[in-house]
Amino acid sequence: MPLEWVPVSDRPDLLADPVAKAVASLGVPPRVAEIDPGLADTAAFCERYGVAMEDSANCVIVSARRGGETRYAAVMVLATMRADVNGVVRRHLDARKASFAPQAEAVELTGMEYGGITPIGLPDGWPVLVDENVTRLSFVVIGSGVRRSKLALSGEALVEATRGEVLALTV
Repeated sequence: MPLEWVPVSDRPDLLADPVAKAVASLGVPPRVAEIDPGLADTAAFCERYGVAMEDSANCVIVSARRGGETRYAAVMVLATMRADVNGVVRRHLDARKASFAPQAEAVELTGMEYGGITPIGLPDGWPVLVDENVTRLSFVVIGSGVRRSKLALSGEALVEATRGEVLALTV
């Protein structure tokens, strides 16, 4: 079944509230496609909808701690790669310890559904770290804040939309 990509302005119902608010102010908003929410996980989504894993990027929320302070960041890497959370990400965030944020915490803090978290519409002040491989794509599929849809945009547009920092983040 092919995806039907439409302007986000045509289907704001397919976005989490913080994502809908954020895309409203973008110069070039992404496109959105409705999907089966049971197929939101990257591998199942790519197989069912014929999207290459190399054209999908995952957003992970990282919890970075130093002293008594905890900070959060979003990390975007291609679905075929792994983020170096304990090396590059931890050092970049100047943290003593960095790890994936617990699922319930990530959902509560972002206002998004697990399996649909996206870097667009995150809380103010959260850094968005984008792996350099993501920025090279003219078409990349990411979460929409909910499991029932996906967003598509270029890697460069993703960096612009999130004011992301481009780094070599993978191992």
